[in-house]
Amino acid sequence: MGKRRFSGLEVALIVLFILMSVTAIVFIVLFATGQAGVIQENVETTEPFIPQCPNIPQAERVDCFPDAGASKMQCEQRGCCWAPLDERNVPWCYFSTNHGYTVESVETSNPHVINAKLKRMASPSLFGGDIQELSFHAEMQSNNRLHFKIFDAQKQRFEVPHEHVQSLTSSPSRPISETLDITRNAFGLTVRRKENNRVLFDTTMAPLVFSDQYLQLSAKLPSHNIYGLGEHVHRQFRHDTNWRTWPIFTRDAFPNGGTHNLYGHYPFFLCLEDESGKSFGVFLMNSNAMEVVLQPAPAITYRTIGGVLDFYILFGDTPEQVVQEFLELIGRPVIPPYWSLGFQLSRWDYGSLTEVKNTVERNRKVELPYEIQYTDIDYMEDKKDFTYDKVKFSELPEFAEYLHKEGQKYILILDPAIATSKRVGDAPYESYDRGTQMNAWVTESDGKTPLLGEVWPGETVFPDYTSEKCIEWWVDEYERFHQEIKHDALWIDMNEVANFKKGSVKGCADNNLNYPPYTPRILDEVMYSKTLCMDAKQSWGNHYDVHSLYGYSMVLATEKALQRVFKGNRTLMLTRSSFPGVGKYSGHWLGDNGANWNDIKWAIPGMLEFNLFGIPYIGADICGFFDDSSEELCRRWMQVGAFYPFSRNHNAQGYKPQDPAAYGAGSTLVESSKHYLRIRYTLLPYLYTLFYKAHTTGETVVRPVMHEFYSDKASWTVDRQFLWGKHFLITPVLDPGVDTVNAYIPNAVWYDYETMERLATRGQYVDLYLPADKLGLHIRGGAVLPTQRPEVTTSKSRRNPMGLIVALDDNKQAAGELFWDDGDSRETVKNGNYTNYKFSVVHGVLTMQVAHAGYKDPNNLKFEDITILGIPYPPKSVSVTHVGATETTTILSSTNVEHDGAKEVLFLRGLSLALGESYLIKWEEAEEEFQRIDCYPEEHSDEAKCLARGCIWKPGTIEGVPWCFYPKDYGYSVTSSRETSTGMTVDITRNKKYSRSSYPDSPNIDSLRVEILYHTGDMLQFKIWDPATPRYEVPVPLSVPSVPEGDENKRLYKVTVSQNPFGIQVVRKSTGTKIWDSSMPGFTFSDMFIQVSTRLPSQFVYGFGETEHPSFKHDLNYHTWGMFSKDQPPGYKMNCYGVHPFYMGLEDTTDAHGVLLLNSNAMDVTFQPTPALTYRTLGGILDFYMVLGPTPEMVVQEYTALIGRPVMPAYWSLGFQLCRYGYKDDKEIKDLYTEMRAAGIPYDVQYADIDYMDRQLDFVLDPEFAGLPELVNTMRGEGMRFIFILDPAISGNETRYYPAFERGKAADVFIKWPSNFSDDIVWGKVWPDYPNVTVDTSLDWDTQVELYRAYTAFPDFFRTSTAKWWQQEIKDFYDNTKFDGIWIDMNEPASFVHGTVGGKCLGNPLLENPPYMPPLESKHLGLNHKTLCMNSEQILSDGKKVRHYDVHNLYGWSHTKPTYDALLNVTGKRGIVVTRSTYPSSGKWAGHWLGDNNASWDQLYKSIIGMMEFSLFGIPYTGADICGFFNAAEYEMCLRWMQLGAFYPYSRNHNGLGNRRQDPVAWDATFSNASRDVLNIRYSLLPYLYTLMFEAHTKGSTVVRPVLHEFVNDKKTWDVYKQFLWGPALLISPALDAGAREVNGYIPNARWYDYHTAKALGVRGQMLNMPTPLDHINLHIRGGYILPWQKPENTTVYSRKNPLGLIVALSDSGTAEGSLFWDDGEGIDTVEKNQYLLTTFSAASNTLTSKVVHNGLAPADRLILGVVKVWGAGNVRITEAQITVGPTSQQLTPHYNSDSQELILDATSKSIHVDQPFTITWRTSA
Repeated sequence: MGKRRFSGLEVALIVLFILMSVTAIVFIVLFATGQAGVIQENVETTEPFIPQCPNIPQAERVDCFPDAGASKMQCEQRGCCWAPLDERNVPWCYFSTNHGYTVESVETSNPHVINAKLKRMASPSLFGGDIQELSFHAEMQSNNRLHFKIFDAQKQRFEVPHEHVQSLTSSPSRPISETLDITRNAFGLTVRRKENNRVLFDTTMAPLVFSDQYLQLSAKLPSHNIYGLGEHVHRQFRHDTNWRTWPIFTRDAFPNGGTHNLYGHYPFFLCLEDESGKSFGVFLMNSNAMEVVLQPAPAITYRTIGGVLDFYILFGDTPEQVVQEFLELIGRPVIPPYWSLGFQLSRWDYGSLTEVKNTVERNRKVELPYEIQYTDIDYMEDKKDFTYDKVKFSELPEFAEYLHKEGQKYILILDPAIATSKRVGDAPYESYDRGTQMNAWVTESDGKTPLLGEVWPGETVFPDYTSEKCIEWWVDEYERFHQEIKHDALWIDMNEVANFKKGSVKGCADNNLNYPPYTPRILDEVMYSKTLCMDAKQSWGNHYDVHSLYGYSMVLATEKALQRVFKGNRTLMLTRSSFPGVGKYSGHWLGDNGANWNDIKWAIPGMLEFNLFGIPYIGADICGFFDDSSEELCRRWMQVGAFYPFSRNHNAQGYKPQDPAAYGAGSTLVESSKHYLRIRYTLLPYLYTLFYKAHTTGETVVRPVMHEFYSDKASWTVDRQFLWGKHFLITPVLDPGVDTVNAYIPNAVWYDYETMERLATRGQYVDLYLPADKLGLHIRGGAVLPTQRPEVTTSKSRRNPMGLIVALDDNKQAAGELFWDDGDSRETVKNGNYTNYKFSVVHGVLTMQVAHAGYKDPNNLKFEDITILGIPYPPKSVSVTHVGATETTTILSSTNVEHDGAKEVLFLRGLSLALGESYLIKWEEAEEEFQRIDCYPEEHSDEAKCLARGCIWKPGTIEGVPWCFYPKDYGYSVTSSRETSTGMTVDITRNKKYSRSSYPDSPNIDSLRVEILYHTGDMLQFKIWDPATPRYEVPVPLSVPSVPEGDENKRLYKVTVSQNPFGIQVVRKSTGTKIWDSSMPGFTFSDMFIQVSTRLPSQFVYGFGETEHPSFKHDLNYHTWGMFSKDQPPGYKMNCYGVHPFYMGLEDTTDAHGVLLLNSNAMDVTFQPTPALTYRTLGGILDFYMVLGPTPEMVVQEYTALIGRPVMPAYWSLGFQLCRYGYKDDKEIKDLYTEMRAAGIPYDVQYADIDYMDRQLDFVLDPEFAGLPELVNTMRGEGMRFIFILDPAISGNETRYYPAFERGKAADVFIKWPSNFSDDIVWGKVWPDYPNVTVDTSLDWDTQVELYRAYTAFPDFFRTSTAKWWQQEIKDFYDNTKFDGIWIDMNEPASFVHGTVGGKCLGNPLLENPPYMPPLESKHLGLNHKTLCMNSEQILSDGKKVRHYDVHNLYGWSHTKPTYDALLNVTGKRGIVVTRSTYPSSGKWAGHWLGDNNASWDQLYKSIIGMMEFSLFGIPYTGADICGFFNAAEYEMCLRWMQLGAFYPYSRNHNGLGNRRQDPVAWDATFSNASRDVLNIRYSLLPYLYTLMFEAHTKGSTVVRPVLHEFVNDKKTWDVYKQFLWGPALLISPALDAGAREVNGYIPNARWYDYHTAKALGVRGQMLNMPTPLDHINLHIRGGYILPWQKPENTTVYSRKNPLGLIVALSDSGTAEGSLFWDDGEGIDTVEKNQYLLTTFSAASNTLTSKVVHNGLAPADRLILGVVKVWGAGNVRITEAQITVGPTSQQLTPHYNSDSQELILDATSKSIHVDQPFTITWRTSA
């Protein structure tokens, strides 16, 4: 068939179809790429783009469609991800992960610099013009400033020509790699804080976009505490991060509270990271139109439409430091002239100069402090610059002089726009003509034709201040004008630049500058709205690029003009438009606000922000610019405006006058305004000094409360109050019709400025009563504020006398500064023409030190008055010392000193101290109230009761101070004394003047004997007793030398005795510190009440127990702690299980001492802030032992030498342990054991609580646990150990033969009544049930006790016969059921009835309810509450009979040794005893757990305190019930507690009856794994822990060690109690709070290595935020120490068989030391029998050496050397290593990590025994 021919129509249609198809394809390409018909070069054709859409939280989405009209199709055409939601805030179209750039190459030849090349990833375009190749440059310009820039690799783009930044030079000292990480694909950067590795600025969350006119960068931030960005009206200081977009582009707009852009351009924000104060700032130096998006991630996105991405990251430890770093970058603020800090008046359109003068006169007449008068554009002829209205303002040339005569100043306005029209009368407008001739104007896009617009004078041109010709013209015009119209300073306005036409009188061309592909959300959304066309030309570039620099360039030009005109005078500039760096020359006001209550509020965030931006000379138009101001609004605004740095009342054309006098002389507004302006003028020396600090250091002037109190989260959002500097808080009324303001009072001492009284509250919101004429002014304690007597102008006030206001803080300290110069000259700081004072107050001495004397004030100023706030008592004397070549001291007469006791204010008047001279002002303050010793410590004291005791009644003014107190001579006096070389004996007699006893039932003992014995050079004893009548003394044996120390030169102390009143003083000879001084009133010694008080050398006291304390260091603010052993779970002020009347005190010299009161009666101790301590005890004698340290660790060593060294626990007892009260049978224990083994969790010990007992009978197995003996044998055979509980109480109601009771009764071991009352046992009730009963647990507890609990007898463990009986019962039980340790409980002793069954205690009822009852739990129920009758009789081993009243606190102590002896005897091994009730020396035989705690978060940190206290008490084997005993544990808390508990010496998870399981396998795999991981660390370090236990056993060293013990010279450690050490070398910093993923811990001043990474921390002597994810605990090893370790196993039986490794953590000098103790782990007295190995290790100069100190180790217990890890091995590669034993050397293979600087040497294969001395050496490649 032939070919078909197409008709003409068909051909035409085909051609048309092809053309349409091509056109369609082109359009599709354009639509997809967004490019205007140009396909970018180097873009490869690829397959269709498939976005990779991440699964991210909504808060982290970054908008891929910031322009309007996003749809699914349009989104996908951009290669982005579409996921619509039910709200529009969150982006529906967001970036995929395969947008952005990749890193092609990185160059790091300089450690401080990174350069990289970036290439765009193939992906669709957002707005076209994508730049394919970018350069990245980053440098660490200083330790606190990182600079990075991203720019076109091929083509120069516009960059901001910043005059100050360009002048900076870099001075880095640390490598950039410590701060900046780069991700290569896709490109991103991560900025970290070096100190804690916290990520601050992470751009990896979204791709970089960099096209010609659209640049975008997003970064994730560490917190929502974001401040800055501007200029806008921010209704709150802290930004809302809920998807807020803020455009930045200078604009003449009204600041009415919208989100639109305003006058300035500030792409800078500050971010407060957390409560530590650590903060950073980010500055994008880009002047193009942009917008910034804040989103909840939290994150920030920058979108700018030109230039480059030029970022500066500024690091600070505080917000204030960030500002200082920022201002160092952009230029620190100018110091304004002194007069410019006065009050100012202005308005637009006074109408005439006559009206201006009328305003001046009426405000002068009311004597308003008033400095400056303005004229706005109405002074000009037809609003033309450089002219004046010769009709209405004809006398303007003389106006300045008119003001100057009264000390006032004149400021006028100039706008940039210059009229093109002629002047009045068709006269030439010469300023315009000269400018035209100079080519001074901004031009149209042709670069030649001046751009015409319209502003106030009509058609105008616009000076191009970026042009040198223009600057020359501007300076010349200004100089000419000043010669005609004298004035003192210049106000420049409308310089955004403002134009009443859109772009120009011609409009603007349609091009990509005037209509860019993307327009940020600026006001009107048209680039040239109310300004110039973007394609207009200026010398610096297109107006598109430099628009936001217009005001900045005008400021630079104006500064030159001002210098020309005012020469050496400083003058003032005020600008509306600004850019970072403007503050170097100018101030700013917040623009054309309105007279409304919103704008008065929003002015405060505005001022705070401009202080961040470096323009501290800032304020809002007082009373509002637009609209009529109500009297109330203007009154309140005048009050707060009196404290704006720039304080100006200004309003607009056509509104009623609002200057203060316009409201009427004598009006509330006028009087209130005068009052607060006088205060302002009084404080101008302080304000002026703040500007000096801003100029020299970059400090803020108006300061956010958050900058000073960043650790308080409440301060982060305070923006209705502000500070002047750090010391002056302003709280205004900002709402109509209110006289009460809910104000935040930060956590410091504050004084009301006007009343001078100290505020009672702090750290909380309070309601301040602020009536119509008041606002809140408060001075912070710690301030010294310079003042000057006020006047109506500064020219007058500067001639007046000066003064100081001193506000003392909590520590009675204060500090301040004064800068003083002539107030007007330029460069006085640079030229040294000033005086600078440093003020400080310490210990009642005010130092006025002249730090710089370069200015002599012509007025011969004097400091006349000094006011000191916070002086509660009249001083004994006040002296003034003139410090000079010859010091002269003058005692002030009473006429110069006035004290207001009610307000606690000291006034010093008429001092005449010359300005420029140095002085010391000293006052001797008598704080009488703090010296009082409480004469009525019971409740319900009153004057009658007080006087009845012979005491003084005087109400106190300080909380806690006793109102009833002893007279100074109440006590005893010395009648005779005898002194020998080894001590003193003193007889003392009671002062019979006070014949009435405080407690009639407890007769006073009039004559006492005192014996002081110097036992050793570091220990002494003083004992006070009744020589006439024997009294009970504690039968606890102590280790004292048989011969006291007779050589005074060997003693660390000196003892003196004061005669009347009697007192003992102990002085440390090396420092002269008085560490004990009992010469205080109130010493009482009666039969049942003994009291003695002593002054303390400092506020730092630790110890006393057993009580739950909320901090390790005691609070000395009138706290009383009772001590009486009791079955009482831990709780605040609750006396618990043990009694430890021992404390350690720190002295200000960093020396330490310890004091033991050997008294076992019920007692309490009271602390008071004197500082002083009062003991009260209910019997016995006073028997004090003092050890002198002088270090904290030596105090414990000396104390344990006295009371007995701690027991050496079995090695297996350092393993992890499990227990619960509530196992229902032996199968439950077996199942738990099986699960733990399956989970591979290290686990050595299983317990059985009382559930294993039949009816809770000691030594009797419950039938449900019949299989327990076999299970125990099985577990022990597999390496486990078992511990059973035994309570002391023995049932006496058994119907069948119960050997424990029957044999005990036969041996007469149970506590009975005194024989003169009864021969019966003192029966109680505890856990044992009656036989043959079924307990109804639904009944209340007391009913259950009455119905079901058996009578129980309590063994008297003092008796030798009791110990024998107890051992026999334990042996019989062991013969049937094996165990390895014993847990003894309820041995306070606890009883479930009070006193005895039936409640009737025989004998003296005063024993149960003594005349004085310490503040014990349930004290109203008597001492016998939940225990035995106090008259019960016990018999000591020597046969002496004693009352339970005296020995109650020793019951647990007496129970412990027989139990320990029995354990050793029946098992033949060391084992462990754990006891609940303890007394000094209990640690010789047992460990202790912290009792029946709660499953609550607070118990975590309180357990650390408890362990550290028991370290002081000599019981190192201690810990808390992990995850809590009472109540159900919560997952996160239990996991965090497992991590903490893994570092308890006694590590046991234990919970109570009825609660769900909380063992590690009871939760989930994550919990189980985390528990296994942290316990593996514990087991790895058990050789180190065991060695510490050995050192505790032999030397008395602490195991759990307070940080202060190692770093006592660093007083910051004295308050550390949420971290602890194992020995000297392992620092544990656990997470202790719900939700915590960071720990803010203290890093002591040493080299520390992260245990997990082996890296040196690089931080010391400071707080550090440590990231702490849920599976992590912070562990750090101290440089200079060597820690032995072993590979962990499931039990210690197996881990002990592994090779011994060493962690060698080198110090700064490359050295380290350590030791290892090793024995069989369970033999009895291996130390005493020398059956152990002790070896030491030392490292230096790349050599590790071992030395065998003692080797008595059995062959079966020998260890071989394993892996040695050397940390801090240096940054030079290590190439060889060898180990030498004797003559033989063997090579080791070094494994060196250059990143961590860890060297690993594995010696396992060499089979070298640790008991052989060896040497390891290693060499580097260098």
